[in-house]
Amino acid sequence: MEIAVCIKRVPLLGSAIVLTPDGMAIDTSKLGFGLSPHEECAVEAAVQLVEANGGSVTLFSMGHVDGEEQIRDQLAIGADRAVLIDTNGVEPDPQAAASALAEAISTEDTTFDLVIMGSESADYGGSQTGIRVAHKLGLPVVTSVKGLKIEGGVATCERAVGSIREVYTVTLPAVITVRDGLNIPRYASVPGRMKARKKSVDIKQVTFDEPRITTKKFTIPDREAKGATSLGSGDEAAAALVDVLKQIGVLT
Repeated sequence: MEIAVCIKRVPLLGSAIVLTPDGMAIDTSKLGFGLSPHEECAVEAAVQLVEANGGSVTLFSMGHVDGEEQIRDQLAIGADRAVLIDTNGVEPDPQAAASALAEAISTEDTTFDLVIMGSESADYGGSQTGIRVAHKLGLPVVTSVKGLKIEGGVATCERAVGSIREVYTVTLPAVITVRDGLNIPRYASVPGRMKARKKSVDIKQVTFDEPRITTKKFTIPDREAKGATSLGSGDEAAAALVDVLKQIGVLT
């Protein structure tokens, strides 16, 4: 089974978001990077399928060449090779991103039985890319999958909708987008990390469509300031503390 997995390098946000001076992007100069939980589950699902059925896993990632660090992390858990689509520092809109990914996948020598993606990226969360990639490739698509089983060239996909489960079957090849909770992603072992250093990461240039969605400006929503309140000192503070505990229901 030949599987393609699309992943994206995203900033790991702390407690506060800082924007660039022009307000057009998140300032990532002091942030680390990683993958969204959805995409970690997508890679784990692909590796498990290949372990059970044979074949290989090819990662496709789009972004800056610095993203190779995150790609190597996923190669270390069992993916076989990777393709990095260089965006030259530009963030393509969902339609342009989907076209570029579809072009990169379709021009590979390998014919993929399955394309797996996270249901949405952890930064923009648009949820459009997987559907658009499927449309470009002319393949069926099932989205937001939280249960996946493949037998005889047919994928059985479960989706959580409120308190019920929807079950879909789709004949491969197909595109499937998954959500976190599908599985428990493994940690990369030391031998796995050593092997990942030798695995191929090909840099690919593709033609990006003209953007149809443009960013005007980012703004950070107002947050209510939180701080400490002094309750006084001595006996006065003890009485004030009792009043607070009564207000929050700890004491009656």
